[in-house]
Amino acid sequence: MTALRETIDDRGVARLTMNRPEVRNAFDDALIGALTAAFERLGADPEVRVIVLASVGKAFSAGADLNWMKRMAAYSREDNVTDALGLARMCAAIDLCPKPTLALVQGAAFGGGVGLVAAVDIAIAADPAKFCLSEVRLGLIPAVISPYVNRAIGARACRRYFLTADVMDAATALRLGLVSDVVAPDTLEEAGEAVIASLLAGGPIAQAEAKALVRLVESGPVERAMIQETAERIADRRASDEGRDGIGAFLEKRMPSWTATQDKQD
Repeated sequence: MTALRETIDDRGVARLTMNRPEVRNAFDDALIGALTAAFERLGADPEVRVIVLASVGKAFSAGADLNWMKRMAAYSREDNVTDALGLARMCAAIDLCPKPTLALVQGAAFGGGVGLVAAVDIAIAADPAKFCLSEVRLGLIPAVISPYVNRAIGARACRRYFLTADVMDAATALRLGLVSDVVAPDTLEEAGEAVIASLLAGGPIAQAEAKALVRLVESGPVERAMIQETAERIADRRASDEGRDGIGAFLEKRMPSWTATQDKQD
């Protein structure tokens, strides 16, 4: 059985589906490697517009596979660091992917599964979904995923949920910013399609640069260098082929060129 399914439709929407329902879509080194490679490859593919991360079964992801963790406990510190870097690279591949990323969370996300949710651009959860940073209950810490979770929910909430391992319901995850929306289970795919439609309406190069812009403004205070950099970035966009096409389309009341595939389908 393939642990990670991949499809790409005619719109350029790629879907990565974790397919290990027998272990609640927990990830081991093989699935981590597959996810890393897929996000890097799809992120570099000019035909791909959006990447959706989903899973089969009742759980979105239980985090680290227990059998894999048991093996790691017998490894040397050096081997453990090497292994942990694999997980770190996976999270970074998702976070730094230049394409818009969307997670459809149909069930529980525990441990590293919360990291997957935090690393994507947009996450929609079905209302029965639960979230738990359970590491301290195992004598561990959510180290590799912590930058993404901290960015999503803030340091104060991290202090609580890292230390208590309390379970968050979907409404709490929405309030804290871990997920963008909460919907009924039978409307999760429909809600995802609505977000995908919005994403496909944007200029693909502009979206990649918008993601890079977020990282820039997160990185430091608003001072002279930041002001100069942001001014140069919008100037470059205005002068770009995509920017000129987008502005021209708006003024001429036509659709921009990057929506041509959608127009044909409609």
